[in-house]
Amino acid sequence: SMQSIVFANYVARDTMRLGATIDVEHSSVRFLGNLVLNLWDCGGQDAFMENYLESQRDHIFKNVEVLIYVFDVDTKEAASDIHYYQSCLAAIMQYSRNAHVFCLIHKMDLVPEDRRDITFAEKEAELKKMSYPLNIKCFSTSIWDETLYKAWSSIVYSLIPNVDMLQQHLERFAEVCEADEVVLFEKATFLEISQSVRKPHTDVHRFEKISNIVKQFKLSCSKLQGQFQSIEVRNSRFAAYIELFTSNTYIMVIM
Repeated sequence: SMQSIVFANYVARDTMRLGATIDVEHSSVRFLGNLVLNLWDCGGQDAFMENYLESQRDHIFKNVEVLIYVFDVDTKEAASDIHYYQSCLAAIMQYSRNAHVFCLIHKMDLVPEDRRDITFAEKEAELKKMSYPLNIKCFSTSIWDETLYKAWSSIVYSLIPNVDMLQQHLERFAEVCEADEVVLFEKATFLEISQSVRKPHTDVHRFEKISNIVKQFKLSCSKLQGQFQSIEVRNSRFAAYIELFTSNTYIMVIM
């Protein structure tokens, strides 16, 4: 369901009609024009997991750039989840030692709001300890808010070639414009690619919130046979502009 929201323009409520993943579902997504992401969505049922780790082990885990392991925070089978996770890490160490590993602690909307931070921190510490010597990155996610965009922006960022050069150019652009902030978004998914922040802001989740809001607005435009082009917001404190920047990106400039 999360893949459908990020890459297939679903809204959260539409994913309720999607069935469980059966075995391995393959899809290719064009990102930034010429970067093709080959996504293998692997079903998590026990029979499938045993198959991945035994008869399909080299096929599934060879030449992997990124492993994304999704933990259901409300699971009743935590021990089994950990067993399969560690088995997947062993396979990654064997076949794709340099792969990036991301763990998504998913369905966090089911946890009471006052318990979310501590629940995530405990799970993150547990996973990092058992993942050594691999350096993993964990995210708290839900299909019902912007957290999914934060996680997938980081995942995709790890795959973009020459990303350091891109960051340098963006910082130079922000300096020339004398902008407070400049953010680059991928056109189709509106995932954040890179950012340059020259003035501190209290909301650390603002960019993924903007991704979520603009993605929903684009979907609304499509339903009305309209086409999203740009957004301009002004008030007494700031001016924000979101415009098409290249054939594959949008740029947001905050003045």
